[in-house]
Formats: sequence, structure tokens, C-alpha cells
Amino acid sequence: MVKVETDKESGFCFGVVTAIRKAEEELSKGETLYCLGDIVHNSREVERLKEMGLITINHEEFAQLHNAKVLLRAHGEPPKTYKTAIKNNIEIIDATCPVVLRLQKRIKQEYVDCNEKQIVIYGLKGHAEVLGLVGQTNGKAIVVEKPEEIKKLDLSKTIYLYSQTTKSLDGFEEIVEYIKKNIPADTAFNYYDTICRQVANRMPNLRDFAASHDLVFFVSGKKSSNGKMLFSECLKVNTNSHLIDNADEIDTTLIDGAKSIGICGATSTPKWLMEQVEIAIKSYISEKQF
Repeated sequence: MVKVETDKESGFCFGVVTAIRKAEEELSKGETLYCLGDIVHNSREVERLKEMGLITINHEEFAQLHNAKVLLRAHGEPPKTYKTAIKNNIEIIDATCPVVLRLQKRIKQEYVDCNEKQIVIYGLKGHAEVLGLVGQTNGKAIVVEKPEEIKKLDLSKTIYLYSQTTKSLDGFEEIVEYIKKNIPADTAFNYYDTICRQVANRMPNLRDFAASHDLVFFVSGKKSSNGKMLFSECLKVNTNSHLIDNADEIDTTLIDGAKSIGICGATSTPKWLMEQVEIAIKSYISEKQF
């Protein structure tokens, strides 16, 4: 008997849940609702909400919009987005994650008091959340994606280090240690672990879950940075882990011979999508037995 199990801890984080709930509430009123960027980095969930009436727009389209209602997703936005909304009489439904919002405010305050400081953000360049964070500093914050990029900093100037909320805690700590070892004793270094604990705390559970199965299907949108990071954690403990977007991408040849199959996903992966994968796997196994 093949065991097929979906990780109970996987699925949307509370920030994404809130954003989607707000979208559904607004759409239920029958009014036109726009969303600035994909509400979540999962094409299947985006498509589901599109069928409900949600219209996804980019920043150029947003700038041309007037007298409309626009949802801001959990990733957050830079100040100029709110200024455009006021100018164009756009009603904002703000679904910025509270964790991201607090981080934005901290960085903005640090920038206001800035004097020969370097505000550094450990994050993915071009990511929606990071763009919102950099926007708090009028584009002056320095973004580093990898520990080796720290070498481009001026270690003679005070450093204030923050992190994108969904980045790896290990990577952040590696950056902290490098700066500590190389910054002059008379230069101030201030660092703040701003990684969301709901995301960080999933890693130990995810490693245990992946290690407990012969075969793992990690369900995630290809654009999800959180998905890429969590999938890499699965691979560290189980090389027979495979990233799929949906049930159609299941390689059934992998299932043959497996005695225990695990299904898990990113904080941007809906539960219903993982359930579809589980149903498809069980259906394949059932058909093979007859």
C-alpha cells in the first residue's frame, strides 16, 4: 500500500490569506476590482480569482487608471503608488501584510534619520516586496541577493541591515557574520532579523516532512521566490524532490516503486491545488492496481 500524504503545514501564509479574502469580499459586491500585480505568485490561484472578476494590472496601467478600486497585495508598495492613487482618485484596498508594513515603516524611519548610513536589504532584486522596501528610501537602499555581494558595500560607513520577510534565515546570518568579521571596529553595524517567523518556522517542519518520504512533489508557482527557497530545503534532505506547478506536471514514472509520497508547497500555494495533486496521484495508483 502506497502512502500519500499532504503536508498540513504547507499553504498560504496569513498575509496571503488576508489579501485573497479581501479580494473575494470586494468581488462579491459585484463591483470592478483591479489588483496591482499578481495577487499571489501562483498562476492557478490568479486564474481562479480572474474567473471571479479580478483584473490584474501592472504599474504602467495603474498610472493611467482613474476613479477605480485597486487592491494592493500582501507584498506591499512604495510611497509613489499611494501618491498616484490620490492623484487619480483611486480607492485603495490595502492588503499589505502587517509584517511587511512594519518593516517598511522601520526602513523609512531609518532613512529619514539617515546621515552617511548604508541601508542594506537582503532580498531578491526586482521582487515586489523589495521594490516596496527600497521605495521607502527614495531608491537609495542597497539590495544584496547573495552573501558574496556584501563585498560591494563600503565597510567604512555605518550599515543598517534588514531582510526581505521571506528570505532564508541561514543566508541572513551568513551575511551578518561576514560583515562582523570585516567591518572596522570603529564603524557601526546594526542588523535586524526581519524574516517572517511563519515562513522561517516552516523550514524545520518541511525538512522533516521531505525526509520522511521516498518521493516528494513540491507544488509552487515558478515565480515564487519563497517557493524556490523552500523547495531547495526539500532537496537538501531528499534529492527525490520535484517542483511542479500543478497536477498536470506530475511525472507518473516517478510514482512507480515509491512506497511513501509527500506533497507540500510554498506560502503562495493554495491548499486546494495540493489537494488536486494528491487526488491525481491516488487516482494513478488506483488505476495501476487494476
